[in-house]
Amino acid sequence: MRLINIISRLFRIAGTSLPGSRVLPLALLALLAGAGCVFGAEPAAAPEYRTFFGLDPRTAVWIVAELHLLFGAFVLGVPMFAVIIEIVGVITKEERYDRLAKDFTRLLSASFATTAALGGLLTFMLFSLYPKLMGFLMGAFGKGFYIYALFFFAETFTLYFYYYSWERTKNKKGIHITAGVMLNVVGIIILLIANSWATYMMSPTGINPETMKFEGTTWEAIYNPLWNPVNLHRVLGNLVFGGLVAGTYAAIKFLVSDNDEDRAHYDWMGYVGNFIAMSSLILLPFAGYYLGREVYSYSPVMGNNMMGGAFSWTFIIQAIGIGGLLILGNFYLWLGMDRIPGAERYQTYIKFVLFILVISFMIWLTPHNLPLSSEEQVRMGGQYHPTLKYFGLMPAKNAVINFMILSTFFSFLLYRRANVADAVSVRAQGNMARGIVLVPTLMIGGFILYYGLWLLTVDPAVLDLDASKAGYFLLPGLALLGQVGFIALAVVLTFKEKGRLGQGLLFGYTAINTVFILGIYGFVVMAEASPLLRNLAVAQWISLLSCIIVNSAIDIVIFRGAKSLGKLKWGRMPAISQYVLILLSIWAVLTMGIMGFIRSGLRENWHIYGVLEDTSEWAFTPTNAYAAKVIGLCALIFFVLVFIAFWLAEMGEKKKPAKPAKPAASGGG
Repeated sequence: MRLINIISRLFRIAGTSLPGSRVLPLALLALLAGAGCVFGAEPAAAPEYRTFFGLDPRTAVWIVAELHLLFGAFVLGVPMFAVIIEIVGVITKEERYDRLAKDFTRLLSASFATTAALGGLLTFMLFSLYPKLMGFLMGAFGKGFYIYALFFFAETFTLYFYYYSWERTKNKKGIHITAGVMLNVVGIIILLIANSWATYMMSPTGINPETMKFEGTTWEAIYNPLWNPVNLHRVLGNLVFGGLVAGTYAAIKFLVSDNDEDRAHYDWMGYVGNFIAMSSLILLPFAGYYLGREVYSYSPVMGNNMMGGAFSWTFIIQAIGIGGLLILGNFYLWLGMDRIPGAERYQTYIKFVLFILVISFMIWLTPHNLPLSSEEQVRMGGQYHPTLKYFGLMPAKNAVINFMILSTFFSFLLYRRANVADAVSVRAQGNMARGIVLVPTLMIGGFILYYGLWLLTVDPAVLDLDASKAGYFLLPGLALLGQVGFIALAVVLTFKEKGRLGQGLLFGYTAINTVFILGIYGFVVMAEASPLLRNLAVAQWISLLSCIIVNSAIDIVIFRGAKSLGKLKWGRMPAISQYVLILLSIWAVLTMGIMGFIRSGLRENWHIYGVLEDTSEWAFTPTNAYAAKVIGLCALIFFVLVFIAFWLAEMGEKKKPAKPAKPAASGGG
């Protein structure tokens, strides 16, 4: 009882005015006590499997786990950019940033409680339905489960302190921002611990090959081969997802607002959420490729099954999801240009970007093996189309996704510079401007130079190729050295007050290099030196990444403090733009569901890959049709719960008196 009083007093200090001041502390203690009972339980002679009220336990766990992960992605992603926005507000001393950060954080209160409830339900279900599997995991991770529970308690306290102390620490921003940073640190630690459980089931370590028992340390179990790739992928994925769900909240608020001030605020909130999401989405394929490469490295069987086996068609569905997110994100940016004075200068570029996106998207989703009847195959002359079969191979996929990302980044630059006049002098800005350009350029340029020289000098035997294949390393190595040369040229031109020319040259070479040189060369490598294809893809990715980093740095400098062409008309957006934001989050949920299905399904009939086999009657790979039904159901339940969370978040908001709406500007709505 004393502990309950202490926790209640801490929340009162933070300014919490929750009804029933002891409810949350009691809930936390119940959670910890329940976790202790569950994690400490060692039932004797427990059955290997149980059903969920007579229903398929695997599907039941699938649904609850996916809902928990969706809410977890939201509550871990939103605090990251909420704290960044708050810091921007402190630096700029603009009140609107502080309000925006608080609006984002307000969404977390009810969502966090839902996440915790789903996590508790998932824990009980796993230990009840799969006691043998969870007993094995307990042996591998041991006290790590208790540490997870303690960090969850720390995150709960930090989150509520961060939100409910907002007004009390208004003049002590250092304390408040520190709490926000701690919230993110604890949240990321929780994410890393949870990721280790999932990745261990795919790539177990510390196993005695004779007894198939775990004999390693907890750290060995955590630091398994797929842990870091999944960590990077999920952190970026959480930022994408958090931004899109927050954008959905802003879109709904925009559509129901009855005054111009609120519409302007929620229009801006939706733009910020989408900007964060799309910025992270541009980087997400890099993390996805890294994860896929490590899956191949750990288990060629899983890797081949992922891209060319049971999940090849599932990957086509995933490709539609990723491509759709990029196209919809661009569409929202183009609609947003109506609110920017001066944006009409760049409207003509949109049709070219759209053309590239559509053509690339068509190639991106083209399968290698078309689903044809025997009659159709006879009429076509075989199982594979004579031309389209090439679009289904990895070299084509790598080329067009590079083109789509590069085009999306180009749209961002157009949007960013639409409202400013001519570029400003770099010399006049002094050493700080040069540092903004040089520091990231030297870092990425140095890495590309190192990798290019490695390709030119490496022994082919490293990739299990004979010495006669050394000539195939020459072109990608030289292409990377060329990338370094164009990066240097862009920087030199920037310092000579010709930054836009430097950007254009770097853009052009990157597109030619990644799409038309290395992209086409990938077919040659695939046929003659297949192991090199993975390194070729790395060369494409880092070339594209260097273009994004260097051109962003140059753009920041050459338009730093440039004259504005007019005030942005926040709130003057057509209603369709808000429906695009809502559709983006729906699309993201479905895409995340497909990705999770692929990652977990790669284990096929193994609970823990190669170690603990699934001997239940449900040990089969679900069809895409079945997966679509489950993922669709999860998406429906998730959005129902999210809208309830949004409604709860609104209950504490003070209503503003309605103001008469001003006439909409042309092109707005």
